Amino acid sequence: MYQLVIIGGGPGGVAAGVYAARKQIRFLLITDEIGGQSVVSSSVCNWIGEQKISGFEFAEKLEKHLKAQVGLELVEREKVVKVTKVREGYYKIRLGTGAVYEAERVLIVTGSLRRHLGVPGSDEFTGKGVAYCSTCDAPIFKDKVVAVVGGGNAGIGAVTDLLPYASKIFLMERGNRLRGDAVDVRHIEEVSKVEILYNTSIKEIYGNDFVAGLKYENLKNGEVKDFPLQGVFVEVGAYPNSEIVKHLVKLNKKGEIVVDHKTQRTSDAGIWAAGDVSDSLYKQNNTSAGDAIKAVLNIYDDILRPSGS
Repeated sequence: MYQLVIIGGGPGGVAAGVYAARKQIRFLLITDEIGGQSVVSSSVCNWIGEQKISGFEFAEKLEKHLKAQVGLELVEREKVVKVTKVREGYYKIRLGTGAVYEAERVLIVTGSLRRHLGVPGSDEFTGKGVAYCSTCDAPIFKDKVVAVVGGGNAGIGAVTDLLPYASKIFLMERGNRLRGDAVDVRHIEEVSKVEILYNTSIKEIYGNDFVAGLKYENLKNGEVKDFPLQGVFVEVGAYPNSEIVKHLVKLNKKGEIVVDHKTQRTSDAGIWAAGDVSDSLYKQNNTSAGDAIKAVLNIYDDILRPSGS
């Protein structure tokens, strides 16, 4: 039985693995992919210590750092389908292959999945003009025309991130009003290079090697319009990968795992969570790594001084 099983291989999972190894915790890390969501980013500009790095290179560096750790046990290209609690301090982690691992403690760093537009070109041009992280990718679009799809707080935040860079920003909302915070809405409404398009439905994103434009429908009159641009930021929501423990821990209305933000512990004393799968306010590579490190340090304390002892 492992003292700890870490589930997830993004920045949070890798950071947790590095710290668990350094603390000489007897642990196993299970992931279907090392690198997380940023793997598809053409450029990551906010990872501390790297002024600019491609998503592919970012993932390579994470993998290299993780695999350099003494004592690492790693299961790659496998998905966990369920975590079962046998009793206090005893969990079974089942993979899609049917393999089962046992652990005294579990750290969930499975991240979230961005909702995609599901229109022609949206997947084809991911990382080639279609982006899902404005804080990561905004600098790439300096002096370019871009569209932000989604009029909630995430969409408005993307517009704000793009303001110092893009030459023109179209904020496209399916409804007839923006759903973000009123103060932020007023702010972007006053910026001349931001144009808000209501009642819009994206029909297609097109280009050659890179995004060249999109087509959208005006939902009021059915008219389909076509205009050229160089980038599309998709902000239509995300859903956390919390399914494997939803029967064991408390979730909020969004399906995020509720944690104690001092320790990252969940409502189950033997399960911790960090990163996008948790109810963390900020969803960033750096904050995911920091919260996962916090979790491992607390897990180490728990190994030395178990709860209730």
